[in-house]
Amino acid sequence: MLSLGMLLGIVFLLMCLAASMALGVADIGPGEVYRALAASDGSTEHLIIRTVRLPRSLTALLVGSAVAVAGAIMQGLTRNPLADPGILGINAGAAFAVVMGVFFFNTASLSLYAGFALVGAAVAAVSVYGLGSLGRGGLTPLNLTIAGAALTALVSSLTTAILILSQRTLEEIRFWLAGSVAGRDMALVMQVLPYLAVGLVLGLALGKQLTTLSLGESVAQGLGQNTLWIKGAAAVSVVLLAGGSVAIAGPIGFVGLIVPHIVRFWAGADYRWILPYAALTGAIVLLLADIAARLVIQPQELPVGIMMPIIGAPFFVYLVKSRVKR
Repeated sequence: MLSLGMLLGIVFLLMCLAASMALGVADIGPGEVYRALAASDGSTEHLIIRTVRLPRSLTALLVGSAVAVAGAIMQGLTRNPLADPGILGINAGAAFAVVMGVFFFNTASLSLYAGFALVGAAVAAVSVYGLGSLGRGGLTPLNLTIAGAALTALVSSLTTAILILSQRTLEEIRFWLAGSVAGRDMALVMQVLPYLAVGLVLGLALGKQLTTLSLGESVAQGLGQNTLWIKGAAAVSVVLLAGGSVAIAGPIGFVGLIVPHIVRFWAGADYRWILPYAALTGAIVLLLADIAARLVIQPQELPVGIMMPIIGAPFFVYLVKSRVKR
């Protein structure tokens, strides 16, 4: 049954990918999209498909998958249902590192953001883990969430201060900071693809171990697992996925929070199914959000990073209220 669901999900993902390449200010029919991909004749419509919409759609697919898997790994690793790269400060850390790079080194190319974003994501992850461990009771889900919220507030304030002080930095990076998949080309997609691919493969390979670890560290150790190595590998996967995603698309929130909860309705508690379902569903969610961002105020469009909070904020409020009641 779960395998059938994956197959149906892949079909629906391909339909969303086709819709993403067809819809926009210039609506292009499905047949023309196929001809542009199969044998381009150099026409304006074919150039739009191959140079603008194909890279944009692939970016949304990759980022949606990566952020959703990162969120699922973090929720399993910390046993915290509110964990995701945005809430725990990893996105904010990656964004701050990129802003620092632009401010101090005058780095304005998207292709140079990846290194800064990965370093910022790694530093933020280590900082949140360390701060969460200092609280009463050690590294509990509540302490981790509080540490992530505190670091996010601090780093976001520093980012805002730099942007206020430097008009040049603000002009160069403001659209990226909103979270967007527009304007990306295939060269940039291919540059970030290795980080995301390694992160995804590593994360998916940890499915069985995360299922055991989500039951509790003592249970995992009793079953013979080396929890330190599992946590380290999972952290590397999250940093690669979150850092690579921020590098190519800017900070996009809520995908890593809501998608793992959605897929648990039919994938259950086994991370061997949760992670691949999260990758599939995350790609679909971000593709649909990007399509909506193009169509809602035509001929202009919204960054997809603005559309996701509209979708994810009500779910987040519901999730927090349900946890408080428990």
